[in-house]
Amino acid sequence: MDRHKTKGQPKELQKSLKNRHIQLIAIGGAIGTGLFMGSGRTISLAGPSILLVYTIAGVALFFFMRCMGEMFLAKPNMRSFVDIANTYMGPWGGVLLAWTYWLCWTGVCVADMVAITGYFRFWWPEIPVWLPVLGTIILLFTLNSLTVKAFGETEFWFSMIKIVAIIALILIGLGLVAAGHTGEDGMRAAVSNLWSHGGFFPNGMVGFLTGFQIAIFAFAGVELVGTTVAESENPQRSLPKAINSIPIRIIIFYVGALSVIMMVNPWDVIDPETSPFVTMFAAAGLPAAAGIINLVVITSAASSANSGVFSTSRMIFGLSRSGEAPKIFGKLSRYHVPQNALLLTAAMSLVSIVVMEFGGSIMEAFILVTSTASVLFMSVWAMITYCYIIYRKREPEVHAKATFKAPGGSISAVLVLIFFAVITVILIFSDDTRIGMISAIIWLVVVGTISYIRQRSGRMHVIHDLSLPLKEETATEH
Repeated sequence: MDRHKTKGQPKELQKSLKNRHIQLIAIGGAIGTGLFMGSGRTISLAGPSILLVYTIAGVALFFFMRCMGEMFLAKPNMRSFVDIANTYMGPWGGVLLAWTYWLCWTGVCVADMVAITGYFRFWWPEIPVWLPVLGTIILLFTLNSLTVKAFGETEFWFSMIKIVAIIALILIGLGLVAAGHTGEDGMRAAVSNLWSHGGFFPNGMVGFLTGFQIAIFAFAGVELVGTTVAESENPQRSLPKAINSIPIRIIIFYVGALSVIMMVNPWDVIDPETSPFVTMFAAAGLPAAAGIINLVVITSAASSANSGVFSTSRMIFGLSRSGEAPKIFGKLSRYHVPQNALLLTAAMSLVSIVVMEFGGSIMEAFILVTSTASVLFMSVWAMITYCYIIYRKREPEVHAKATFKAPGGSISAVLVLIFFAVITVILIFSDDTRIGMISAIIWLVVVGTISYIRQRSGRMHVIHDLSLPLKEETATEH
């Protein structure tokens, strides 16, 4: 049955997202679990040079977003990343990107479950790992089974919580620095803490380079603003504004927040196994504030997991309807949601329990999952960037008329691809990330090869209309 045939008009968020939704989704997409949970580990590796790590990664992703933004606005018929890959790489590229993006967000769900367990252990250190995971999965599965959520409005408010929390942390931290506050550990809050504990590069270039893995994962989801193009009222205005605000967001929410954290608590006393956003207040002797921030980061991780559950289930639904996934995942429940696809995502999220039980500490499990997801996200970003290079060569007349041209053009795109390649090589030489990196590469090679062979044999389906997760289902029942 055609997925667009309905008993009535399709119920979509299309053209209903306001500019405030687009801006907050853009901000929230760049503030994830990697920042809240993983930055402690990254600080332990890179020290204060983590500020430079986030700046460099942010600049690279800004240029990637400009490339993506130019294609979306220059080619209004493109509604999703898959449309870009179909057009410039062929159907095999669309299938590879779609399945890889599904696995990206599946990895985010697993990482969020690991992070949520770590956050709960701030209050209850002995809590079994399966309890927070199972509780969160049941909650999210129930919510997603009963109703199709208004994604834009929900993410607006969850993003607002994250933004307010980080701004409050920065202001309180600056107040502690200005007052010369001395914590329970005897450490005095001061700007000089950024360089007086072994220098700006205390662990040398090796520590600096290994810090990029979590930094990349922290930006996972920044591309989500691209999926709002087809759903916004005025993409020609809202998308450029959202993308061009990326640099200031990086300065405030990454460089600003982490600078304040390392001013209050020197980098070498920050616990790499926990969230520095929480421990900053705990070490400063403000346990009530630490508890509040811990609740905020739990909310943030649950929100991220909810987005992952929503988006991965819709991706599998779209792949099924396109003939590229088993038909069982293309069926809707009486509530008009893809319940079988939701069950698959819930089952995949349970992997987090296995990873934590057999992967050592919470942070070791988090690094294993996020290193895999980081390579997969970079692969998606790299495919889109590669498509931009093909677009420039194939359609110079379209580029000439574009109103939102990527600065540096193809040269910037090539530099972005080189950056992604360098980060991938860095992951090879780190014991913590090697397994995850190899796993991601195996996935890409296997899925890419199978897809290419199927295209050559004429058995490949062209995937259309995968502009999710910002679309509600039609009222078709099966």
